[in-house]
Amino acid sequence: MSERRIVRYAATSARLVAGAAVAAAAVVGTVAAIAAPWPQYSAEPVRLQTTPAPSDTVLACDGPLLALGRSADSAGGLSSASASDIVSGPADAGASTDTLSGATGSADGDAPVLRAAPRDGIRSSLAAATSATAASDDLVGFAASACRPPLAESWLVGGASTTGANDLIELANPGSVPATVQLSVYGAQGVSTPPSGQNIVVAAGERRVVPLAGLLLGEESPVVRVVSTGAPVHAALQASVTRVLLPGGVEQVAPIAQADTRLVMPGVQVIETAAGQAATLLRLLAPGADATATVTLVPVDAAATAPAPIEVPLTAALPLSIDLSGIAAGTYTVNVTSTEPVVGATWSTTGFGQGADFAWYAAAPEIVDPSVIAVAPGGGASVVLAGGASEANVTLIAVDGGSPVSAVVGAGASVALPIADGVYRLETTAPVHAAVAYAGASALASYPLWPADSAAAAVTVLP
Repeated sequence: MSERRIVRYAATSARLVAGAAVAAAAVVGTVAAIAAPWPQYSAEPVRLQTTPAPSDTVLACDGPLLALGRSADSAGGLSSASASDIVSGPADAGASTDTLSGATGSADGDAPVLRAAPRDGIRSSLAAATSATAASDDLVGFAASACRPPLAESWLVGGASTTGANDLIELANPGSVPATVQLSVYGAQGVSTPPSGQNIVVAAGERRVVPLAGLLLGEESPVVRVVSTGAPVHAALQASVTRVLLPGGVEQVAPIAQADTRLVMPGVQVIETAAGQAATLLRLLAPGADATATVTLVPVDAAATAPAPIEVPLTAALPLSIDLSGIAAGTYTVNVTSTEPVVGATWSTTGFGQGADFAWYAAAPEIVDPSVIAVAPGGGASVVLAGGASEANVTLIAVDGGSPVSAVVGAGASVALPIADGVYRLETTAPVHAAVAYAGASALASYPLWPADSAAAAVTVLP
């Protein structure tokens, strides 16, 4: 071999050895770098906590009782059947009263709306409620309801669209811009979106009335979901019935804000009526998924024996009515716990003959903070309180003066406090559910009490 070739081989070998050494060093360095702790860097996002400027307190009322088809010229025309009486306060809220028009085309069908401006950077506490008595050939009975803030979504549980029922869905827009409302009806065939319930425009400062039978005819246990865009609306259901040409009662049914796994309906009257006729019914709906609900009735009379709990299977989107007439007569709180969110209400009647009346007892939300409540005029009125997990000391203080009314509500127990109409401040040491209930021979009504929303909570802004 020549000396030149030896030199070339030697150079090549050297390069191979050097390359292998460099590669090995790179591998070792990479492994070491992976194993070694890397520099850490974290940045906390900028957070700004602020309290929104409080807005006006706005309460929309159901207004007068309405009658359908009284005019021979217009079978579908609406008219005012009975004006409503209103209580509101406190006086220092400085609330102004306006009207929501458009239901009947005349001023006697307008409904009140109350507004109170914030004071000292806090939303004003305001409460109002109305009641009305009808006594005519086509409508009789007593109805009472609380004035409510408008909602973007609500549920109406009650009424029917069968023969003899003349139920009306009332949609009121107390805002300054139009609202577009979609109505979905849950019935025996599941949920439907009837064309007559879609894209209902409710102008600012007006209200619209939609007959329930025009949405889905022949339903014994309907539930209506109300969804509004553009502006929130106040939704309510006026339910009335006629049996063999005899009017059998009227009620203004309160909305339910949302489905929940626990429902509490205080003040339900179970009344003995003719044998074989259901006088008390519980209507439940699981809108999203199949569920199992447990129904417990707690008597207001502490000495009474509570009925055994009832377990009820619910099929998604199908309303179910449960007959509660077999229990002893008295006043109860109906509790429902469910494996999935549900909506529900309880119906009770004084009878099925002439002069009968009925009520729908909607689910009442939990009250924790001091709240202003209104008790509308009416005979046999009481505030029914349902206790939660712990004992609560509850006091009702009339805003215009007078002696406070107090009660101790045991955990899981219920108490009824007879009370005069007016505006009160409800204070409690533990969470409770509450409703105003009226009980008389021919006058039955109820509405749930909602907690105050007088203070705006702080929100966190992430730029």
